[in-house]
Amino acid sequence: MSTTWFITGTSSGFGRLLTERLLARGDRVAATARRPEVLDDLRAQYGERLWSARLDVTDTEQIHQVVADAFKALGTIDAVVNNAGYGVFASVEEATDEQIRRVVDTNLLGSIHVIRAALPHLRAQGHGRIVQVSTAGGQTAYPNFSYYHASKWGIEGFCETVAREIAPFGIGLTIVEPGATPTGFAGALDTAPVMPEYVNTPAGEVRRAIASGDFPLPNDPHRIAQAMIDLVDSADAPLRLPLGSDTFEDVRASLVARLAEHDAHRDIALGVAHRDAE
Repeated sequence: MSTTWFITGTSSGFGRLLTERLLARGDRVAATARRPEVLDDLRAQYGERLWSARLDVTDTEQIHQVVADAFKALGTIDAVVNNAGYGVFASVEEATDEQIRRVVDTNLLGSIHVIRAALPHLRAQGHGRIVQVSTAGGQTAYPNFSYYHASKWGIEGFCETVAREIAPFGIGLTIVEPGATPTGFAGALDTAPVMPEYVNTPAGEVRRAIASGDFPLPNDPHRIAQAMIDLVDSADAPLRLPLGSDTFEDVRASLVARLAEHDAHRDIALGVAHRDAE
């Protein structure tokens, strides 16, 4: 039995890989991109099983219209994949106001509005799964990615709440967290002029590692795309799915460190309670 998907950001990276794999196995895909003409080769090969539309996820009105059009054209959509993303690679002082707004508008608000636009349709049909593409940086942090992290930590918190709210309607939600992967995303990161004050800091160290090619990209993008497909096929999908050895280890180390720090301040935390609550 085929599955019908709605995917944002399908011009490249995971969005393109997902679209190719799903069409090849016989599924239907509503593929959106800012330049949908890049999907013309797939449309020529797969015909009506590929529905496409122009979508800029920073345009809320356009999101609602495109989502409604996709459900009307395809009838049922089983999985909604929030994949469109934008990254800023700069220290906290180097990024411009415009870059900050764009990363929040794309990764956080764009994802929120896609979910809000899809939910009435998913509730009406009584089933579906939302797949939110996040990153290891949705639970841990690296220098030069502060605004990217702000958007990803934000969308993960939003999705964790939404998952509880929509479960009674038969709708699931999974946050997938790919690690560093050669999809071309790193090369597409927006940058800003480097401030000399940050050259000999952790931000400068990460910048030099990426520029020299020493920053590892250990994961297979095709295997990550397949893991996303498999989780939608599964009847027991988790809330979060780490994808990559770097994601697993970095997030685990971050959680362990946060828990140790949390526990270290137990006495202070409990000491501020009202005396009659003790």
